[in-house]
Amino acid sequence: MTVNQRDRAKAKSVKPIAGLAPYLAPYRMTIIGVCVALLLAAALTLSLPLAMRRVIDGFTENDYALIDKYFLALVAVAIGLAFATAARYYLVTRLGERVVADVRSGVFSHVSGMSPGFFERVMTAEVVNRLTTDTTVILTVVGSTMSIALRNIVMLCGGIIMLLITSPKLTLLTLLIVPATLVPVLVMGRYVRRLSRQNQDLIADTASSAGEMLQAAQTIQAMTHVERSRAQFTNSVEMAYDAALKRVTMRAVLTMVAIGLAFSGVIGIVWLGARDVMAGTMSAGEMAQFVIYAVLTAGSVGALSEVWGEMQRAAGATERLVELLEMENPVEDPSDPVAPDKDGRGAVSFTNVRFSYPTRPDVSALNDVSFAVAPGETVALVGPSGAGKTTVLQLLLRFYDPESGEIAIDGVPLTAMKKDAFRSRIALVPQDPVIFATTVRENLLLGRPDASEDEMIAAAKAAAAHEFVEALPDGYDTWLGERGILLSGGQKQRLAIGRAILRDAPLLLLDEATSALDAESERAVQQAVERLSRERTTIVIAHRLATVKRADKIIVFDAGKIVATGTHDDLVAQGGLYARLARLQFTASYDDEDEFAAG
Repeated sequence: MTVNQRDRAKAKSVKPIAGLAPYLAPYRMTIIGVCVALLLAAALTLSLPLAMRRVIDGFTENDYALIDKYFLALVAVAIGLAFATAARYYLVTRLGERVVADVRSGVFSHVSGMSPGFFERVMTAEVVNRLTTDTTVILTVVGSTMSIALRNIVMLCGGIIMLLITSPKLTLLTLLIVPATLVPVLVMGRYVRRLSRQNQDLIADTASSAGEMLQAAQTIQAMTHVERSRAQFTNSVEMAYDAALKRVTMRAVLTMVAIGLAFSGVIGIVWLGARDVMAGTMSAGEMAQFVIYAVLTAGSVGALSEVWGEMQRAAGATERLVELLEMENPVEDPSDPVAPDKDGRGAVSFTNVRFSYPTRPDVSALNDVSFAVAPGETVALVGPSGAGKTTVLQLLLRFYDPESGEIAIDGVPLTAMKKDAFRSRIALVPQDPVIFATTVRENLLLGRPDASEDEMIAAAKAAAAHEFVEALPDGYDTWLGERGILLSGGQKQRLAIGRAILRDAPLLLLDEATSALDAESERAVQQAVERLSRERTTIVIAHRLATVKRADKIIVFDAGKIVATGTHDDLVAQGGLYARLARLQFTASYDDEDEFAAG
């Protein structure tokens, strides 16, 4: 993983939480409602000591009417407080759920449109972790912590004002407690935030490790690496636990120090107040009122110390999410896009294209590559592994932009069009077919959701998939499981081919489309592809030369360069790399094919 705790500058405040402002802005009325309910609840809470003072003074004066009056007032305050607290809880919880839902959607929308270069730097499991763990932390903050913080700030300010009104002398002594409490809170809180960020990063590493191991479970088991994988994961979990334990311990110490200092000070102030009551300079009711306000104020300070730790943790989580949102996509749509040629038949041209992958800038994947594919023409790309064949398809789909040169479809440069606009005119069958954890039907309709039932079945038949699909428990409505685990490699590839046939696009890209098929299925699919190719431009990558012999043109790649172009017969007659490949496959052992596997 590239984006982790070693690569990030450590923020020293809760300022990153401001990154949530765009997500809070649409819900101003809800926020206003929360503030009103919060202020009302705080005001009612602060009025309770006043009523208690009257009740206690009523005891000393034997005034039954006064006692009845203020007990009724206490009941009214309690009922109002209950309604205000319930309203605040409902509004702030709903706000938290709404904001987190928007954050998750926003982050996913941003990341899902990123070019593959982004995923060379950030592991998919880390992104998923941020979408789940980090947003859960934010939910806690927006849904409760921020509300608690505001409530306690109001209680602290209101309590200090009421303390001054009740007894200025005791209040000034009380205020001396506040700096003694806040200083350790601020100092230790910064350390808590650093530990929180470290903890979140280690959790992300653990999730990444788990995802990678589970996706490769069969390989790990086959290579008898299960115990080592378990040990590695356990080690990651223990590291995350140790970091969490440090964070929890520091937060516990922080809370202990804050509350201990606050309440010790209150006890000292109460002792002084008790002496004033004994001296007759303060009534018992005033003393009770002061004590309650002092407890409320001290409690607010203690609560704020806990809240500060949560805010520090949320700042770390928000920072991680904002990092994702601020990552720029290196492949952006133009500001003034040109529409693709509606009548175009998929003509392709590469002109002096140079390209290196972002993670391997010193290695040239394509070096001054130029070629053209005429409408309706079938062109095969061959060459050894790593020669640049698959890179051609990735650039043609504009997953990356070349460092120099131009790529065009039907005469229009890719960089002049919206990505979705020209990609909608391309059908791709990748070397490793992607099957989603849904039904056969939804997998086939992926590239053309509006296709009819008959069109879907016809595409499946053309891809030699209809027969095995019909044999599944629920036919086209069979759930295929994660990554299509219920299907064999060949069945997955036939579904991917059926998906491409159903898309009915003018440009067809086949990257080892028949490599996982048995001889009979390959013959059926090859016939379907040949029929399909007659009406559209086709670029095919294959290391089985029998698959590409009928191509109109064969382009031979080696080390990122085009080393030969022509028909099968022409290239065999020329000698060189292609002739050597043909000799190996048609006159020698097929075992040597692997040297020329798709790159």
